[in-house]
Amino acid sequence: MNELIVDRQAAINEPLLPTLAQLTYWVGCVFAHHPDDPRREVTIRFVDEAESQTLNRDYRGKDKTTNVLSFPFESPPGIDLPLLGDLVICHAVVAHEAQQQGKSLEHHYAHMVVHGTLHLMGYDHIDDQEAEEMEQFERELLAELNIPDPYSVDIHTPDDDNH
Repeated sequence: MNELIVDRQAAINEPLLPTLAQLTYWVGCVFAHHPDDPRREVTIRFVDEAESQTLNRDYRGKDKTTNVLSFPFESPPGIDLPLLGDLVICHAVVAHEAQQQGKSLEHHYAHMVVHGTLHLMGYDHIDDQEAEEMEQFERELLAELNIPDPYSVDIHTPDDDNH
């Protein structure tokens, strides 16, 4: 099995961002359920609200900030690279959601990383059945990390407008 590589980028100066070890652990939890996937490299970039809004507008047509954006890597024909893709996480949004929902910041970050990594692997929540399957898998993965069900709160996060 290939080694998991997580590249942590911080475009903001924020002491409360997850460490590389935490990110690798959370992404590794997802990969533990996909041991045969050869794409073992993920970049996770932490950004401010302006960059989040710009990327969300330019790539998704939604002119607002969001918690996590997933950009799966699409290899050109004939080129075999182990890149899964990039996650872009807006700290201000994640911190606000965690506070609003009464969750620890660490737990909410873990959820965003798991959720985003699943998107990179092709999971989605466009229709109700896909959403139920993806959310159930997230619950199971987060339970393995000793994190409570993120969907047990009144506010549904990450909401369907994000990613």
